[in-house]
Amino acid sequence: MAGTEPTSAIDRRRLLFASGAALAAGLAGTAGALLPSRRHEPSAHQPSARRPARAARPAAAYTAATTLETTARLGGPARPGSYRRLVSGPGWPLVVREELAAARSGREDRRTPLACFVQFTDLHLADVQNPLRTEFLRARSATAWRAQEALTVAGAVALVEQVNALREGPHTGLPPAFVMTTGDNLDNNAAIELEWFLTLMSGGRITPSTGDPTAYEGVQNSSLPLFWHPDDATVRDLDKRRGLPSIPGFLAAATRPVTSPGLRIPWYSTAGNHDALPGGCLSPALGDIAVGSRKLLSVPDADAAAYANALRTGDDPKSDVLTAILRRHTAETRHVTPDERRRLCTPRDYLAAHLDPAHTGAGPVGHGYTPDHLDGDRLYYSFRIAENVVGVSIDTTYRSGHYEGSLGTEQLRWLERTLAAHSSRSYDADGRPVHRPGADDAHVLVFSHHHSPSMTRRPDAARTDEPRHDGAEVIALLSRFPNVVAWINGHSHVNRVTPHAHPTPERSFWEVNTASHVDYPHHARLLELADNGDGTVSLFTTLIESAAPHRTSADFSDLSATGLASLYRELAYNAPGLAEGMRTGVQEGWAGGPGDRNAELLGITA
Repeated sequence: MAGTEPTSAIDRRRLLFASGAALAAGLAGTAGALLPSRRHEPSAHQPSARRPARAARPAAAYTAATTLETTARLGGPARPGSYRRLVSGPGWPLVVREELAAARSGREDRRTPLACFVQFTDLHLADVQNPLRTEFLRARSATAWRAQEALTVAGAVALVEQVNALREGPHTGLPPAFVMTTGDNLDNNAAIELEWFLTLMSGGRITPSTGDPTAYEGVQNSSLPLFWHPDDATVRDLDKRRGLPSIPGFLAAATRPVTSPGLRIPWYSTAGNHDALPGGCLSPALGDIAVGSRKLLSVPDADAAAYANALRTGDDPKSDVLTAILRRHTAETRHVTPDERRRLCTPRDYLAAHLDPAHTGAGPVGHGYTPDHLDGDRLYYSFRIAENVVGVSIDTTYRSGHYEGSLGTEQLRWLERTLAAHSSRSYDADGRPVHRPGADDAHVLVFSHHHSPSMTRRPDAARTDEPRHDGAEVIALLSRFPNVVAWINGHSHVNRVTPHAHPTPERSFWEVNTASHVDYPHHARLLELADNGDGTVSLFTTLIESAAPHRTSADFSDLSATGLASLYRELAYNAPGLAEGMRTGVQEGWAGGPGDRNAELLGITA
C-alpha cells in the first residue's frame, strides 16, 4: 500500500503520525501503516495480474441506499482557502476480485446465501474536554487535530440509524443479522466514553459533555488561533483562514443530549488500542490527569517535538515524556472542572460494562463476552454467526502504552485450538496435512482491531512474561486452515482489501481492512457470505455511510442531531490538505481503490 498510494495521501498520514495525532486524531489508525518495518502490501485497487478485477453488473436498488447507489463527495472547484459543501455523487460499482479463485459463470443462480452482517470500526467516541488529550500537537501539523471531533456521538447515532434502515443485503437478500465493532469504539479510554458507546449501541440518551454541565471547557473556546472557534467570529484561527465557517451555537449544540435508537439487531464487540489505553498509546498510570482539573493547551516547540518523537518511536511505555511536560507547564494549564467519569477503564471495567444487563439492548448479553472472561480479563471469544459460519474475535492490543498490536502466546494457542475445532482438514506448521474426523468444517471469519501490518513483536510491559506475535505469524496461522475465509479489521483508517495468497490455493484468504467513521470517508461495511455451489465462496463487501443527508443547511443553521451528523461528515471531507488528493471525487489513499470498496471476494472452499 505504501508504494502505491497517492503522494498526498502518504504525506497527510505521515503528518498525523509524526505530529503525535494518535491522541487528538487517532494515531494508531493513521500511523500503524507508516512504520519503517512495515511489510509491503499489494494495492487492492490494482489487483494481481493473475486475475484482473472487473466490474460486475450493478446491484438493484433496495431499501436504504449504500455506496452502490450514491456516495457523498465534495462539490464545487477546489480553491485554496475555500470550504467545500458536500453533494450526492454517483455510487461505486461492484468489483469482482479473482486473485484467489476464478469467478465461474452461472454462480449467481447456484448461490446459497450464508450470512449477512455489518462492521463498525474506529468510531472514536471522544470526550473532547478531557484533560489528558494533547491537542497542542497541532502546532506541529494542521492535521493533528480534527475540527469534527466534538460531533462523534451525533455522527455515530446516524450510523446506527442507517443500519436500522437496512432491510437486506444487496447480493444475498439476507437481512443483516448483527453488527461487529472492530475496536477504537472510545477515544480516551474513559469510563464516560464507554458509557456513551454502550448506550449508542443499545439505545438511550447521551449527553456528549463532561466537566461543567453549563459550559464547554475545551480548545474550541480557548481563543488560541491554533483551533477552529465556530462560535467566535472574531478569532481568525487556522481553520477559518482555510475556509471553515463561523457557526454560532455550535458548541452548545455539540454538547446537547442526543438519543440513540439503539441497534435493532444483536451486536458484538472487539477491543482496540483506544479502548485499552488513553489516547490509544499512553500509559494507564496517567489516570490522575484524566480526572483532574488542569488541561494543557499549548507547549513550546521543543516539548512538542520531544513528545512527538516519543510517540513515533513508541519507546516510552510509561509516558514519562508527557508526564514531565505536564509538570513543567502546570502553571500554564487551563483550569477545567474535574470529572470522575473521565477515569480510565481497565480491561475488567470494559468487560463488566459489556456484561451489565442495562446495556444488553438487542443482545446478546455481554456482546460476545461472558462472566468467564473476567477470569484473566480475556477479551477474545468465538461465536456462531450462522449455520456453518463461525466468528472469532481476537484481542490485539498492547496494554502498556503503545498503538501497535500483537497477540500473546496464550491467545495465539487459543486461536489455533479454536480454528482446529472447526476444521476436519488443516495443515501443521510444517505444511503436513492434519485430519480431525468429526469437526464441523464451518466457514470462519476472524475479527480484530489491528490489521496485519500494524502488529509487531514489541514487548508488552504489562505482560512481560509472555512473548508477543506479529501480523506475519497470524497470517501464517490462519493460512493453515482452509476454511478461514477472511480476517476483518480496522485501525488503519483506510479501506483496503488484501489477498493473502498461498501456493496451496485452498489455504489462501482475504484481509478486509475498513476505514474509520471519524475520518474521511466515514464508512462502515456491510458483508455478505455466499456459497457459490462450485467449490468457491463469495464474500461481498459493500460500504455504507450514515443516514445523515449529504447536504448540510445552506447557512449552517440546522444544528439538530441530524444536522450535526451531516456537518460531522462535511467537516471531515474538508480536513486540511485532503481535497488536493481527491481524484475523480475520491481520495484513494483513504477511501481505497474500486476493489477496496464494493467488491466480491472469491475464495476456494475448504
